Amino acid sequence: MGRLFGTDGARGVANQELTCELAFKIGQAAAYVLTEECHRKPKILIGKDTRISCDMLESALAAGLCSVGAKVVTLGIIPTPAVAYLTRKYDAEAGIMISASHNSAEYNGIKIFNANGYKLSDAIEERIEAIILDNSEEIDLPTGDDVGTVQHSETAVSDYIEFVKGVVDCELQGMRVAVDCANGASCKTAAKVIAALGGEPFVIHNHPNGTNINLNCGSTHMSDICNYVKSVGVDIGLAFDGDADRLMVVDEMGNVIDGDKIMLICANYLKDLGMLRKNTLVITVMSNLGLILKAKELGINTVQTAVGDRYVLEEMLKSGYNLGGEASGHIIFLNHNTTGDGLVSALNVLKILKLSGKKMSELASIYETMPQCIINAKVSNSKKKNFDKDSVIIDEIKHLEEEFDGKGRVLVRASGTEPCVRVMIEGENLDIITQKAQYLASIIEARLG
Repeated sequence: MGRLFGTDGARGVANQELTCELAFKIGQAAAYVLTEECHRKPKILIGKDTRISCDMLESALAAGLCSVGAKVVTLGIIPTPAVAYLTRKYDAEAGIMISASHNSAEYNGIKIFNANGYKLSDAIEERIEAIILDNSEEIDLPTGDDVGTVQHSETAVSDYIEFVKGVVDCELQGMRVAVDCANGASCKTAAKVIAALGGEPFVIHNHPNGTNINLNCGSTHMSDICNYVKSVGVDIGLAFDGDADRLMVVDEMGNVIDGDKIMLICANYLKDLGMLRKNTLVITVMSNLGLILKAKELGINTVQTAVGDRYVLEEMLKSGYNLGGEASGHIIFLNHNTTGDGLVSALNVLKILKLSGKKMSELASIYETMPQCIINAKVSNSKKKNFDKDSVIIDEIKHLEEEFDGKGRVLVRASGTEPCVRVMIEGENLDIITQKAQYLASIIEARLG
């Protein structure tokens, strides 16, 4: 990770860390780097979620892009994966999403896609950072007719909806589907797609006001959707995050089904059809050990990467795999889109549920989750990467690894987007691993707080 860009773009508190000045500079540098070989006025798309700060940052970004001569097309409120898709469909040189994903409303972020709809490589991000922070390259600013322009796309949401509807080749008649839109971008898309395919959507948290995105709702706050599923009597519940690139599922009894189980359900279905490339599922080091053991039993290979869907995608592209993701619900169906797409994931699950004739709880019994505890140690953002250089922390991690050897595992990593170090322990007894994880987190906080 670089100085501005983390695992999922540049992110921070809007108007304090992610300022209009910084957004303007990111727009300038990104347009310069991504369009230097373009032989026309470059087209760059901008999408946004429902945060109150998005309008402000959109204007600053657009100004920076136009100052380098770009033709800016604003898409309005729209999911992140829609920006990736529309960048390709509209033959644009780049697409930019303004969102802080699952984070609360005071945060915002800027993530950039190249012309092929993929997140930028580390090397390109580092070059953009060097231009902004070190003035490493001088940007020539056009004048007169060469200055950029801004126009708004009226068809962006409908174009994305038409694309997503084509992901599955079955109708959803008779399916009752609860949907938690997290007061975010999926308010524009999810219910419309489900209804268009014949399903009956029951929607909550679909009234964004600029400050309630992800507020006690969505894929990171599941209690509302779990209770709602039980109260209205539906077949399945779907929970998206603020920019709709994540999906979490709830079965008909109100139990949460995370990204790990969603992935293995889909991988097993695709394998049986001969459509899982190389019979391999790409996961991260945070995926549950139960998934790995069951996948092996089912004849599915697993490849693990560092945490972050960008690293999952890099492995998929490098090795020719077509399914991968994270327990958090970032799932990439590379046959359909170039990034995690919550609605694409949802439709694949709905298709499997419909065609199998089973209940969602039956599908979710594909493996038994090994108890896992994740504790966020709150630390200074500037110190979070130093956990593996502190001798006291290192010794405690080694001690725990020896204690759980053969009966679990310990994983400690710095968050790519938040000021914390995540402590994850898997083992046979939840109470014991929780106690151990809390203790290790307290040591990390004391050393790096």
